[in-house]
Amino acid sequence: MKKNYFIVGLVLLTFFVISFLTNIIGPLIPEIINSFSLSLTLVSFLPFAFFIAYGFMSIPAGVMTEKYGGKFVMLFAFAIALIGALLFGLFPKYNMAIISLFLIGSGMAMLQVVINPLLRSAGGEAEFSFYSLMGQLFFGLASFLSPLVYTYLSQNMSTSNNTLFYLLKKVVPANLTWVSFYWVFAFISLIMLLVIAAFKFPKIELKEDEKAGAFKVHIELLKNKTVLLYFLGIFCYVGSEQGVANWISQFLFTYHAYDPQTVGAQVVSWFWGMMTAGTFVGLILVKLFDTRNILILFTALAIFSLSIALFGGASITLYAFPAVGFFIAVMYPIIISLGLNSVPAHHGSFAGILMTGICGGAIIPLIVGVLGDHFTLKYGMLFLYVTFGFILSIGIWAKPLINNSKIN
Repeated sequence: MKKNYFIVGLVLLTFFVISFLTNIIGPLIPEIINSFSLSLTLVSFLPFAFFIAYGFMSIPAGVMTEKYGGKFVMLFAFAIALIGALLFGLFPKYNMAIISLFLIGSGMAMLQVVINPLLRSAGGEAEFSFYSLMGQLFFGLASFLSPLVYTYLSQNMSTSNNTLFYLLKKVVPANLTWVSFYWVFAFISLIMLLVIAAFKFPKIELKEDEKAGAFKVHIELLKNKTVLLYFLGIFCYVGSEQGVANWISQFLFTYHAYDPQTVGAQVVSWFWGMMTAGTFVGLILVKLFDTRNILILFTALAIFSLSIALFGGASITLYAFPAVGFFIAVMYPIIISLGLNSVPAHHGSFAGILMTGICGGAIIPLIVGVLGDHFTLKYGMLFLYVTFGFILSIGIWAKPLINNSKIN
């Protein structure tokens, strides 16, 4: 089909918006604990509610995209996210936060499923890899910026009287200034609804191998040991990523007394910023070396950096956590590519199963929180050695049917 660069731009903007909200949960955790007097276990249910939505919505979203089209699914997704953000903005209570984050997570899950085939269709198959990389860069940029926006809102809510803060003060309780971020996201969701409604979308023409198959196809795949192992790989990766990012700010506050609104948010921001830098380095390395060897090396270095972050001094910890972000940058694309290149057919259905593994971002931080309540947060985060260990093992046992192409 004819390329549509307006749609490509819209998809890249959507990548930015998804990341802008998804990765702000970690910097907010210390504020949420303080505002609602929560234990580590109870606060863990917030990212749990967000990421468990991926487990429920990924496969149905694929079916909806085939039946109703990408535009309908994107409008529906942002409408759900808007409702979720408004609910928490209007009723900033812990119970409502659970409902709100599940709704927002459902919307983000639906968007994740629809934008990749839309990007391939609008940008052209030959340019899909390039635009996918651009999407990852927009994703990383938003992850870097959102904690900084949170810091800006927190520091200026009580002192600034410009129009933005004047309006926010009307709806945000004085003792819950961090809730202002959800009003900002509600506004962004509304703008995205209007923008998407104005676009004429191309018909997404999936190849037969890219389509989400019937229920029996998914059952057949789930009986395949290789499929289950790569599902567990995505589960462990997202769980590890969120298990680090969600607890950075609280860890720095608990063990080194760093302010969550400034230092904590900045370190989380640099965690995501270094992931973006790691993506650039990974692009070069996968053209030079076998992806399995890269995965083994970078996972080992991520484990080493995490150890320094957990047991090092106050100053070195500020650099060790972002270093973890740098080294985990290659994990997700390598696991996805190894997985899809390890099965001969039904890649569309397999991709849906892999995306369901994103719910690991719900389970692993919750486990860390529960262990943290019993053994302190530092020792609770040691559970991440288990998930990183499994990711490292993929580089050892993976046997793809097609290896990555390398420059001689």
